[in-house]
Amino acid sequence: MIPWVQLGVASVPGDGGELRLMQRGREFSIFAGAIELMSNRLSGSEEALASVTCARLAGRARPKVLIGGLGMGFTLRTALKDLRADAQVVLAELVPEVVAWARGPLAAIHGASLDDPRVTVVVGDVAEPIASGRGSFDAILLDVDNGPEGLMRRANDDLYDPYGLRQAHAALKPGGMLAVWSATPHAAFAKRFAQAGFTVEELRPRASNRGRGARHVIWIGTRP
Repeated sequence: MIPWVQLGVASVPGDGGELRLMQRGREFSIFAGAIELMSNRLSGSEEALASVTCARLAGRARPKVLIGGLGMGFTLRTALKDLRADAQVVLAELVPEVVAWARGPLAAIHGASLDDPRVTVVVGDVAEPIASGRGSFDAILLDVDNGPEGLMRRANDDLYDPYGLRQAHAALKPGGMLAVWSATPHAAFAKRFAQAGFTVEELRPRASNRGRGARHVIWIGTRP
């Protein structure tokens, strides 16, 4: 069996623990402790987060999209493929090393996505552009931590509590969408999402882009 090789280590701001970038042959993974957070083997649900949302933006001129969480870039690359040439994409990533890995050992996976002229990269908490972006986004896509049932950082939970959802609602244009990725179902969050003034749809895409393996969860909430 091919052994894992550690390529990089990063501390998550706000006492969120440590991330490790690992490689085994052609497989790359990012771990939090012993837990695998993401891998280039499994991209289906992250791609679905973008493709489902961006398909609903097809008729909008100059759509502005906020993506929270870079990871291995599956959501960003799919959004860029599906969005119009006049779109604007703000990519917020909390951990600076994750952006550095995208331009370094993971460059073959990310390609030129971070240098796309439609993209603005913000190294910091996605809560900040949400709070300051009142009525400015057509869509907000959150792939932060492990979803509403977080693993890494207590402050991430604030994105998914009633106040965080109201902040996201206010940051959207009328008819805008908040799309949330989660590794697992979360009935209490789904209820909370609807109570924040969204019309909510729940999807269960496969983790693998080959249509196999576990199912993850995507909630699409539309601001009426």
